[in-house]
Amino acid sequence: MGFIGVVLSMLLAVVASGYVVRALPFSVPLPLVQIGLGALIAAVSSHGVVLDPEIFFLLFLPPLLFLDGWRIPKDGLFRDRTTILELALGLVVFTVVGVGLITHWLIPAMPLPVAFALAAIISPTDPVAVSSITSRVPIPKRMMHILEGESLLNDATGLVCFRFAVAATLTGSFSLASASMTFLWLALAGLGMGVAVTLAISFTQRWLSRHLGEETGSPILISLLTPFGAYLLAEHIHASGILAAVAAGITMSYVELSGRALALTRLHRTAVWDTAQFALNGIMFVLLGEQLPSILRGAAESVEQSGHANPWWLAVYALALTSGLVVLRLIWVWASLKLTLYKAAWLGESFAKPPRRLILAMSVAGVRGAITLAGVLTLPLLMPDGSAFPARDLAIFLATSVILLSLIIASIALPRLLRGVNFPEEPAEQQEEDLARLEATRAALTAIERTQKKFLNKAEDIDVYTHAATRVSSLYRRRLTGDGMAEGSAAAQVRKADEVERAFRMAGLQAERKAIFNLAREGRISDETARRLVREVDLLESRYRG
Repeated sequence: MGFIGVVLSMLLAVVASGYVVRALPFSVPLPLVQIGLGALIAAVSSHGVVLDPEIFFLLFLPPLLFLDGWRIPKDGLFRDRTTILELALGLVVFTVVGVGLITHWLIPAMPLPVAFALAAIISPTDPVAVSSITSRVPIPKRMMHILEGESLLNDATGLVCFRFAVAATLTGSFSLASASMTFLWLALAGLGMGVAVTLAISFTQRWLSRHLGEETGSPILISLLTPFGAYLLAEHIHASGILAAVAAGITMSYVELSGRALALTRLHRTAVWDTAQFALNGIMFVLLGEQLPSILRGAAESVEQSGHANPWWLAVYALALTSGLVVLRLIWVWASLKLTLYKAAWLGESFAKPPRRLILAMSVAGVRGAITLAGVLTLPLLMPDGSAFPARDLAIFLATSVILLSLIIASIALPRLLRGVNFPEEPAEQQEEDLARLEATRAALTAIERTQKKFLNKAEDIDVYTHAATRVSSLYRRRLTGDGMAEGSAAAQVRKADEVERAFRMAGLQAERKAIFNLAREGRISDETARRLVREVDLLESRYRG
């Protein structure tokens, strides 16, 4: 019961963290509160949690990466693809080399491959942690989309580099040519597996639903299992399960544009995934706090092996690594901006130079979080000869310290850097929404007229059907003209009129949703806009189905 009690305590801590953040008179990032609650659990509990790295990696990473790929705005991802790739690929390699060398220079007792492994695992950023900090501070949408796209891709890049560094530590050798070929296989096969698994599952589910019907719970459970299937199959063929989970999520976002899922399924699935994301991220940080005492003890022993008896050297190492990450990111962002300005000038294009405060904000917004914690805990416990993995506890401590310090720095610096900055409006987004609403309304009116004709051919009481169709049509026509949403109801035959009106409303809502999906498939509106509008339609449909 002791272990079960600890697990239940962690889940309760995740629940309590949301209320604690709201109750505090000052702004504190949610992850920091969760880490503190985890440390409190460790202080009052005599039963610690022993983690199996492989199981830990499997349980937490696939669903988080899958959801990131599913929900990230694809138009922003492709529009800023150059900037995102520079951050997700170039910056990761730059960070691995720079921080790896700095770490080995600071701590000579840490082997160079282990230093590179540590640098690789602290290179990925975490959008959830950034969102928790910027929830009370305005942040440019484009900047947020770039940070989300970067975190989506650099998770995979950093973890692949981490895998190579760990392999070099275990085998004592590293071949660039072999690593390059392995990287190509990991990337291409992982991406292909993620796409194939999602398409196969979607096709099978569609066939079963068409022939046997569909329950609301089954598609939700299938969506929860999809990232694990993609991850495990990719790992089985020695490809990147991380990239497979990301690719599966991106593919799922395009599968969704078919609009075949039931409205109630989409609503329930969104609620389930929101809960799963909150729980998984929360448990990760609570678990980090629970592991802090043992991490500190192991790190103290490791620092003695490095030739320093004073444990304050741990703080020096942590501050040096965190500072190095911020400086390297600042250098990369500044150089990338200069290159972009140079290319724009050479091509004769106009490019607005962002404020310096925005560049500094991008530099400190590289917050580390759940992915870093999950990855560093997968460091092997033993070497092939049975000896302990060198400096494992110290590496875990330093990665943990980077997470904490990056959260603290960002929570202090971001609000001050972004406060008072005038962000330009994004009229394209409003234009997309207006276009979608206009086209959906026109489609709904056409569907209502078609449904009215079908009912009138069979109707015994024509007045009831005509009045119901007129009321629903007037609702959509007011939307076209911008008038109010008021509607009346007949005094007589209310029940029958409501039933008929429900049929007309359902026809209109289904046509609205189909029109929105068509616009998204044609690329005339973004998938983010489509998702928001479809959710509105789904909510209305669930009301009338209920």
